[in-house]
Amino acid sequence: MNILVCVKRVRASGGTPQLSADGGGVDTRNLAFTVGPHEECAVEEAIRIAGDAGGRVTVLTAGPPEADEQLRYAISMGADHGVLVDTGDTELDPQATAAALADAIRTLEADGATFDLIMFGNESPDAGHYQVGIRVACALSRAMVGGVKGIDIDQADGRARFRREVPAGVEVYEAALPAAVGVKEGLNLPRYPSMRGRLRARKAEVRGIQPEVAPGTLRRIRLRHPEEAGTQTVVLGHGADAAPAVVDLLEELEVV
Repeated sequence: MNILVCVKRVRASGGTPQLSADGGGVDTRNLAFTVGPHEECAVEEAIRIAGDAGGRVTVLTAGPPEADEQLRYAISMGADHGVLVDTGDTELDPQATAAALADAIRTLEADGATFDLIMFGNESPDAGHYQVGIRVACALSRAMVGGVKGIDIDQADGRARFRREVPAGVEVYEAALPAAVGVKEGLNLPRYPSMRGRLRARKAEVRGIQPEVAPGTLRRIRLRHPEEAGTQTVVLGHGADAAPAVVDLLEELEVV
């Protein structure tokens, strides 16, 4: 059971990001980077499935050379191989990202690799386009299920069963392998890399692929911070004199 997990180098959450001078992007000079939470769950699930069924886990990312850090983190968790599609420092849109990933997967498979399951995070935490996994699956003619929080593999029948939560309950889908899946945070609890895993990841060889990246058609106009909601403190009174105002406020809030 060989599994490919596609991950993205994203800005670590926390605080309000600073925008570039022209408002066209985020100033990343003082920011840390990580793997998105959905994709971290995808890596964890791939390691568990391969451990139970036997097989290998390959982690693939498209991004700048610094994305090597996220590949090595996934290897420290237990993945076997890392592949970096070097697309430079330019941030790609979903169309260009999916094309670069699909071409890289074709290259890997032409070199003899086989992937029974390709896993994605349901969406990236920075852009949230919900497109890359679907575009890659379509380009490779593979069945794709998104929003998944449960995976069962039947190797004997060559099929996978995917579960996702919906307001009315749970939907269950079955697909023939090879297939693709987009998973959501909560599918599992990702492990913390051990010291042995970190040492192994430091020595691991990460394969590089230099693609010919065609620009996508999505254009970002500008970013802006949302207006901050102002707060106001009102003194309703002092001692017993405040009681009528408190009652009026509770009635306004429909508490009493």
